[in-house]
Amino acid sequence: MDNDTPTTPCMPLPAADLRELIRGRLREAIEQLLEDELALALGAAPRERTADRGGYRNGALTRSLTTECGPQDLRVPRGRLFAAEGHATEWRSELLPRYQRRTRRVNEAILGCYLAGANSRRIRRALAPLLGTESLSKSAISRLVQTLKTHFESWRGRDLSGEPCCYLYLDATMLPIRLARRVVRMPVQVVIGVRPTGEKALVSLDIAGSESTLAWQAVIERLSGGGLPAPALAIIDGNPGLRRALSEVWPQSRVQRCTKHKLENLLAKAPRHAQAELRRDYQAIIGAEDLQAAQKAYRAFVAKWSLLAKEVVRSLEEAGEELLTFYAFPPSQWKCLRTTNPIEAVNSAFKRRTRSQGAFTTEDSALVLLWGLFANDQIRLKRIDGWKELAAVSWPGLRRAA
Repeated sequence: MDNDTPTTPCMPLPAADLRELIRGRLREAIEQLLEDELALALGAAPRERTADRGGYRNGALTRSLTTECGPQDLRVPRGRLFAAEGHATEWRSELLPRYQRRTRRVNEAILGCYLAGANSRRIRRALAPLLGTESLSKSAISRLVQTLKTHFESWRGRDLSGEPCCYLYLDATMLPIRLARRVVRMPVQVVIGVRPTGEKALVSLDIAGSESTLAWQAVIERLSGGGLPAPALAIIDGNPGLRRALSEVWPQSRVQRCTKHKLENLLAKAPRHAQAELRRDYQAIIGAEDLQAAQKAYRAFVAKWSLLAKEVVRSLEEAGEELLTFYAFPPSQWKCLRTTNPIEAVNSAFKRRTRSQGAFTTEDSALVLLWGLFANDQIRLKRIDGWKELAAVSWPGLRRAA
């Protein structure tokens, strides 16, 4: 028999009511967690009598906490814990520390807006659904940035022995920094490493007065002194100071000169009408099927262009066999190892972020901001191509790290 009784359709909740329902459930969950935390500290539930009670409840207070669902007024329980000689100390929640006004995720959202280049007014506007009527002053943002600086200092002084890198990309980018009452462009030395898992990671950030041998040697010695094993391969541009520093600190590491930078140098020394031909001949070197074919193309390039443009050959021979080092590694990785493109992409991201910044007031402020882009996932690095073949790479540094 058919049931002809009409059914009442389920009416969806209005968006405002749904938000309030979610906020209410979240508030209840946080308050219950705080009650459970206090009960664990006291060793007794509310109105429970036990012989080994560690203290007693002392009412509650109301605190405002900004969560991912917006501001919440929470009922926070209070308690007194027994101490020596009959004294009692006030219980402090570890889940909700004293003076905390926002959850970690909300603070991360604020920092994310700051790192993206927004000022206080724009942050308040962008995060209005989260912040509600909460006042977000410049000093509040400054305190968050100071926390970021503390984390940066901890990261910079970390033990690197547990973070071996089979490959390192090293390069510098110029940023304006105010020093001695003048704005000068300073090199920010960047080191990106490739882990044995194939993941790329920021290894080091430094600022120096120049890109000299001593400046780069200070960076590499600090990494080595911090426990970082010598990499199997260091990929660099044509900076002579960086090359000499690598030879002095990590002589056992092989070096790959960026083939893209070298091509730009060659083109600068060739007449315009011959540049297309030069590109084809150069591509035969770096796009060969193996090292032997690349060396043959290299010799042919030298023989041909010695007659056409000697300065082109001199520039090529300046890099020499270090243009071909990548052929000693798995073919699936060649594209990633023959240029400094991975670190150039990071430097480009730095410049995009700082283009509207103007000059940094201090060196530390520049480093903290750039590091924060990584720490807050504003910059993400992909795995290297062919990472599954890293296990086949001969790497003395890996044995040392193990």
